[in-house]
Amino acid sequence: MCADDAVHGGRSARLTVVVTGASAGLGYHAAEQFAVAGHRVVLATRDRTRAAAAERSIRRHVDGADIAHVHLDLADLDSVRAAADELSRLEPDGVDAIVNNAGVVGSDSLQTTRQGTELQIGTNHLGHFAWTALTLPLLELRAGRVVHLGSIAHRWARLDTADPLGAARYSSYRQYGRSKLAVMLFGFELAERLADAGSPVASVVAHPGFSVDVLAAPRPDVQASRADPAWTRPAQRLYAQGKDDGAEPLVHAAVGGDVRSGEYWGPSGRMQLRGPATVVRAEPKAHDRTEAARLWAASERAAGVAFALDALV
Repeated sequence: MCADDAVHGGRSARLTVVVTGASAGLGYHAAEQFAVAGHRVVLATRDRTRAAAAERSIRRHVDGADIAHVHLDLADLDSVRAAADELSRLEPDGVDAIVNNAGVVGSDSLQTTRQGTELQIGTNHLGHFAWTALTLPLLELRAGRVVHLGSIAHRWARLDTADPLGAARYSSYRQYGRSKLAVMLFGFELAERLADAGSPVASVVAHPGFSVDVLAAPRPDVQASRADPAWTRPAQRLYAQGKDDGAEPLVHAAVGGDVRSGEYWGPSGRMQLRGPATVVRAEPKAHDRTEAARLWAASERAAGVAFALDALV
């Protein structure tokens, strides 16, 4: 996404945007693109050393970048609460967008968060569920947006009706798909509940298609160099794109002027694998409000948080 698109297609010339997992991959490229567009960017990351490297890289490519950092470990609900408090102190006048990008992709064996939830769904969904509930008041102050990172992997996933946060018959691939289906169920359901409550906050889901580091613009400070033979890259470009291009739907969902709550943004190409950002279709199961209600209730119990939406009516 070019800087001109983000400024002139967005809601204002300068916004405050928070990006979780901004020290590498999609999160880094989204943060850099926000900075290019002149927005203030808060890097919400687990590793302070990697956050500092990401900041250096952004500043190297963006003169005068306005960057801050909040320490956030989504696999630890105590850290999530502390990070929400830190963000409230850092941005007492509110924020315009929060991009819930961070996540765990794959785990060779069953691992858990600090509070005992399976690591992928506990980080990708539950940590962000708690983070969103706790930072919603900051978005309310600016009529902001929360963007949830979906995935084409939701197409092949099912949650356990009796235990939506569970990891029955664990496999890394299956659990990743479940975690992304949970993210999307939450994102679409949140849009409905915000609208019912009369909240000015928008909830939008976006996904990057099939995005890989090797096709992205090189950023040595934040991504390892890959040894893929150069001759393979034209073939990769037929079905994949760089993570810089993959970040475009997230960036547009956060600041684009044509974005509406409850939409799903992703690549416009074949099978949503690559291409410019547009509104795309999610599987009907991602909009299942009965399933979403079960997941919401289980998430509130596990996270120990609740959305204060009734007070907005």
